[in-house]
Amino acid sequence: MSKQNRLPGGKPQGAREVALGVLHGVETRGAYSGLELNQALQASGLSRPDAALATEIVYGTIQRLNTIDEALARRVKGWPGKTEPWVRSLLRLSYYQLRWLTRVPAHAVVDEAVRIAKKRGHAGIAGLVNGVLRGLLRDGVTGELPAGLSPTQRISLEHSHPEWLVSRWIAEYGEQTTEQICEANNNPPHASARTNRLKGTREQLIAELKAEGTAAEQSALSADGIVAEKAGNLVHSPAYQGGRMTVQDESSMLVAAIADPQPGMRVLDCCAAPGGKSTHLAERMNDEGELIANDVHPHKEALVRQQADRLGLNCVTTMTADALELPAKLAEQSIDVVLLDAPCSGLGVIRRKPEIKWNKTPDDIASLAALQGKLLEAAGSLVKTGGTLVYSTCTIAKEENEHMVRTFLSRNPSFELDASWPPELLKTLRESGHLPDDFAGMLQLLPHMFGSDGFFIARMRRKSS
Repeated sequence: MSKQNRLPGGKPQGAREVALGVLHGVETRGAYSGLELNQALQASGLSRPDAALATEIVYGTIQRLNTIDEALARRVKGWPGKTEPWVRSLLRLSYYQLRWLTRVPAHAVVDEAVRIAKKRGHAGIAGLVNGVLRGLLRDGVTGELPAGLSPTQRISLEHSHPEWLVSRWIAEYGEQTTEQICEANNNPPHASARTNRLKGTREQLIAELKAEGTAAEQSALSADGIVAEKAGNLVHSPAYQGGRMTVQDESSMLVAAIADPQPGMRVLDCCAAPGGKSTHLAERMNDEGELIANDVHPHKEALVRQQADRLGLNCVTTMTADALELPAKLAEQSIDVVLLDAPCSGLGVIRRKPEIKWNKTPDDIASLAALQGKLLEAAGSLVKTGGTLVYSTCTIAKEENEHMVRTFLSRNPSFELDASWPPELLKTLRESGHLPDDFAGMLQLLPHMFGSDGFFIARMRRKSS
């Protein structure tokens, strides 16, 4: 690690120093916020309240990055490029607390920031930090927006998203929906999990969680799902350890339901890791038949196997291959149901991975779309006559979703969209006002619709003639 990428001052102490270390790692090393935070919390020994504070500071600071930088640029000469990376992170997380964490006393935020600056830097840096933060307190941190902004600029600064992304969403979804998307992306995700229907009912799972002190209720979106508030990490619960549930977002749970595999079928998940959708497919097959879970990485194949074993599923077979090479490894038109949950830009999961909106570019979307087209062709070649092909992503970019499916169908006239989705799901979508009048078998879920991830799902069928 270079000197610039090393956080000075030794091991972090306290919630704000832990948060500082994580933010520094995300910016200087391109670390993933979730992984970096988990590692930092495990090493820190923080109490549960302090760990929660560190978590909120990390995600909130990344979520609000350009709004924070716009305010700090007025007070720090040469911001942000001429400020040391760790000092940037310290000022950003301090501003975030002053503006958005109103339950935290302002003097405590400033005093702690100055203490950290003295510990990890020198008197000059401590003076800068003290002056900037006290100036903000004196003049106010409500952050009135500059006059004369365009709709793109206003939404970008008010809801902290890059202008290029806001601009494309306005073009695709309109200004009002774009603002709803951006606002939803800054809300913390709730915990959700899927019932293993082979080991009990959803009602039994909810009762078990409530008995443990976790407030849980039925998902409004998925027939297998539950949602929980202030639940901590559900993977530590006895229900998870005993294979009675799987932690999964509600939108993601819809994929297996829409694929609708039947017991005894041969089913393929082309890009399976970490195994949430594969195991859901197997559960809905009543663990009867063959579920082939493929991934390109051997260590990720092991993750799928671990999930299947934890859930007590015997019909899952794992394999390692590039999904583009599957037609050479599996017989043509030999699979009843093929799922391609394609690698994508991830613009639907910004709530969980806020750095995505700052790291992705239009070129990333274009290159991913090129790969997705090839993967969809490969996956389609494996579907039996009369069989089902499901394409899904966790993004909301139309090039990767609707346009991808329409291009595939134009090139493959033996396939057609299939609107025979589960009636209870269609009823939920219709009653919520999110089922298009022209629904034909593909759907874009946006983050604000159900408070779940943005997700795209299309169901297609290979015609019998």
